[in-house]
Amino acid sequence: MNAPRASERLRLSVVIPVRDDAVALRRCLEHLASQTVAPDELIVVDNGSSDDSAAVALAAGARVVAESQRGIPAAAARGYDAATGDVIARCDADTVLPVDWIERIRNAFDADPELEGLTGPGRFHDLPSQWSGIASAFYALGTFVGGGAAMANVPLWGSNMALRRSAWLRVADRVERSDPGVHDDLDLAMQLGPRARLRFDSRLRVGAEGRFFHSRRAARERVSIAMRTFRRNWAADGSAGHRWVRRAGGPDLRRVRS
Repeated sequence: MNAPRASERLRLSVVIPVRDDAVALRRCLEHLASQTVAPDELIVVDNGSSDDSAAVALAAGARVVAESQRGIPAAAARGYDAATGDVIARCDADTVLPVDWIERIRNAFDADPELEGLTGPGRFHDLPSQWSGIASAFYALGTFVGGGAAMANVPLWGSNMALRRSAWLRVADRVERSDPGVHDDLDLAMQLGPRARLRFDSRLRVGAEGRFFHSRRAARERVSIAMRTFRRNWAADGSAGHRWVRRAGGPDLRRVRS
């Protein structure tokens, strides 16, 4: 199958939610300016910053969208709502992007019209070198293997993900926006459902801050937020077992029993 001509390629938006992230954001925007393929739209969601995050974004040519409701779920959703591209890529201000990040994402969605979401792993660049590889592998195992088993699909990781806009519109009115105690990326993937075409690409690798490993308290909080997100979605849409049945093409067991 021939690759589509440049004029036929999908338009791609990038969304970055920020709050007092000016230093990290400047570096992230520099990486985006150095991409082998430039994004068609760059949106920075200012979630009530008291620093010059918005000014940094404007100086880099980004469109700044304000979101007064505090928390990543509200900020990320506001950015997705504002995006006009066919594909919405998402990273965080502290994400360190390889030069071909946009190109890989766009090529993946160009090549697979049924693909709804894409994600990849990260390496924690702020940890001691002797621990970085082990910590990154441990986090990936828990997120993509453990999380995948719990939701019967591929979890999306907000530091390194992309979503077809049509998929976002399908669940935009159902995702959690007001509760900052929910993992927005995990909630989004669970709302898309076990049959959504979500893919993990090990080559779509970024750098990120290993905040999970900064303290025991940070680790406990992130695990607690993940479990809260799982439980909310299990209660609304069925347990992990029910999700695996639906993924395999079976019926919704809750309706069968009712």
